[in-house]
Amino acid sequence: MKAILCTKYGPPSDLQLSEIAKPIISKNQILVKVHACSVNFPDTLIIRGLYQFKPEPPFSPGSDISGIVVEIGEEVTRYAIGDEVIGMSPWGGFAEFAAIDEHFAMPKPKEIPFDKAACFLYTYSTSLYALQERAKINEGETLLVLGAAGGVGLAAVELGKLLGAKVIAAASTDEKLALCKNSGADELVNYNTEDLKSKVKELTGGKGVDVILDPVGASYANPAIRTMAWGGRYLVVGFAAGEIPKIPLNLALLKGCSIVGVFLGSFAMRFPKEANRLKQQLVDYYIAGKVDPHISKRFSLENAPEAIQLMMDRKALGKLVVYLT
Repeated sequence: MKAILCTKYGPPSDLQLSEIAKPIISKNQILVKVHACSVNFPDTLIIRGLYQFKPEPPFSPGSDISGIVVEIGEEVTRYAIGDEVIGMSPWGGFAEFAAIDEHFAMPKPKEIPFDKAACFLYTYSTSLYALQERAKINEGETLLVLGAAGGVGLAAVELGKLLGAKVIAAASTDEKLALCKNSGADELVNYNTEDLKSKVKELTGGKGVDVILDPVGASYANPAIRTMAWGGRYLVVGFAAGEIPKIPLNLALLKGCSIVGVFLGSFAMRFPKEANRLKQQLVDYYIAGKVDPHISKRFSLENAPEAIQLMMDRKALGKLVVYLT
């Protein structure tokens, strides 16, 4: 089969399109003929050896796939050959075939096309897990989303509105903010041209925000947490800007707020049934027309390194998808 391989830790330009053997599945895995695999920020980290999971090269990056089951392990009970599925794995998705543990897959409804299906399990599950399970956001609360035009951020804008929040979207360009507005954001902040702290204070009448979802980190974290209302929740999702921020803990004390970690992968491994419940909730939202992943660009398998580079450069609007069929 053809696959994009990371043969040594390094930048996307080091990735190679190679011919390798199909994965050999274990007794509780399914082998999926991949139709689509979306690009996510962890892909930019795992190829450089910077992610929480560090597979030994050579390996194929890519975690969020959709496709058709072509082989099942001897203990698999939930799937049969020919089933259309959505699946998630730490790596292995940028290939013609991928091995997925059956508990990290779910049936793909016919209503969801393969490319859209490959956009669900990482970004939307992360944002739903963050807002609903970790922040326990309430109707009428105010949500500030940093990096709001990225995959996780844009999903948070949509889901925040669905959960009854007033959503303030913060991003680095007017083009990105226009996409956020189109996805339901109530207010917009360009943190490259406006002061984040003062603008959010203005938009909330001085009260501040109840929940902050931050997949960006770096210099945005400190002014953002200073906009927090009493009893707020700061959701630490990731560090797309590259730097892990140092937040003065006296701010948590003075504002009576919580700093809450959001690690979907670990949650899904520890509590697969609860994770599957969130996935089904998202599928139901899509079928009901309540969410719709925005795919800004599609790539062939051979051009997957270009897609990962765009993600690394923070130039992606919504989702980037590698489409194999």
